[in-house]
Amino acid sequence: MEMTREGSRIAQHEASRDARAAAAAKLASQNARQGEYLTFRLGTEEYGIDILRVQEIRSYEQPTRIANSPSFLKGVVNLRGVIVPIIDLRLKLNCDTAEYNHFTVVIVLNVRGRVVGAVVDSVSDVLQLGGDTIRPAPATNATIDTSFITGIASVGDRMLILMDIEALMSSADMGLIEPEADSF
Repeated sequence: MEMTREGSRIAQHEASRDARAAAAAKLASQNARQGEYLTFRLGTEEYGIDILRVQEIRSYEQPTRIANSPSFLKGVVNLRGVIVPIIDLRLKLNCDTAEYNHFTVVIVLNVRGRVVGAVVDSVSDVLQLGGDTIRPAPATNATIDTSFITGIASVGDRMLILMDIEALMSSADMGLIEPEADSF
């Protein structure tokens, strides 16, 4: 009987420790996601990316096309001596339309030391988001790649899809940035 009580206390202690670890991990995740986000539109949806990845915002100019490139790689532009690949996020993320008008802009990003341009429909604003406004991305059983979505933020009546632009731009199908090597 004494061994059963001791085993029960140990199990309760381990469960309590696991619950505290899970709560700490959740808090760390929320703190990692909170911060300033540049918000922009792709079709009818609004997205947000970490403002620290943004180098500048430019009006859209027709890039120089590269033969045999995927449709979402619009080409390259020369930005003050740096050749910058231009990715149309609307095409990459399978948006219904991708019109080029006076609202269309290029968000110039610095991802792992590489400069990349992302075409979006328009830029909205910069928002400070706290961990309490950000919820985890919903889990789905569909074959949808949500690995670059870090969460969903509610701001008034707006829903923002928060995106890990580094993960998206570093994905294997983009072929732009070498994946980070595992460090030991």
